[in-house]
Amino acid sequence: MLHPQENGTGTRKFFQSGNVKLSYLDFGGDSQRVLLLLHGHMNDARTFTAFASRFTDWRVIGLDQRGHGWSEHAPNKDYSRESYIDDILAFSKTVLDGAPVTIVGHSLGGVNAYQFAARYPELVNAVIVEDIGVEIKADLSFAEKLPHRSPSLHDLRKSLEEVGVRAIDYFSESVFEDEQGWGFRSDLKGMPISQRHIDGEWWSDWLASSCPILLIHGKKSFVLDENQADRMVTQRPNTKLESFAECGHDIHSTDPDGYYRAVKSFLDELK
Repeated sequence: MLHPQENGTGTRKFFQSGNVKLSYLDFGGDSQRVLLLLHGHMNDARTFTAFASRFTDWRVIGLDQRGHGWSEHAPNKDYSRESYIDDILAFSKTVLDGAPVTIVGHSLGGVNAYQFAARYPELVNAVIVEDIGVEIKADLSFAEKLPHRSPSLHDLRKSLEEVGVRAIDYFSESVFEDEQGWGFRSDLKGMPISQRHIDGEWWSDWLASSCPILLIHGKKSFVLDENQADRMVTQRPNTKLESFAECGHDIHSTDPDGYYRAVKSFLDELK
């Protein structure tokens, strides 16, 4: 029988956070050290599958955050900052019995990671933040314009192009098919609401924790500019910056080897 990390799939599991049933992928790993992976908007834990398979000396778990992947869509479109953070807390208490974790977070997941560390420092050993800042202003209203279902993958990809999405492959990772056609697992109506809650300035949260943080930045990113990334590192002690000159917002997808090396080097220094 293959170990979950050997076949790369992970084991699908579920837990309860308040009134929302959430899903996660347990990629395995025979270790007391836990690496918790948090994806960005319109994505899910599968985006980290290849990355997770390389950390055989950690127990690696990817969470499908509320409204994403196999997790339930939030009742009443509750995608508040508090609810995302409470979900991580519920995961920590329910699945890990309160054991501290190291968190890797991309975009939405990165903000959730550093805000969770600010509120629950005893539950976080270190944080890796991928291409998201503390001064955030973005618009996900295009998600509401996407069709509930498309008759084919070609039509679904075309719908992404028509609303101006450039990173087609990134967004297509959460695609599925049922009897109605092809669609997205993400809560399309909830994504703009989630983004509006994440917009703002979060310097107080960024500076509130003291654990080691690695900030990974794509210099071609449309989300985080170089000036802000530099300020985040210079103003917060115990913070390191890794920049990728040829990458945009999703470094883990566009340069998986470089991303892995940066994260592994950072984690090795923590030992």
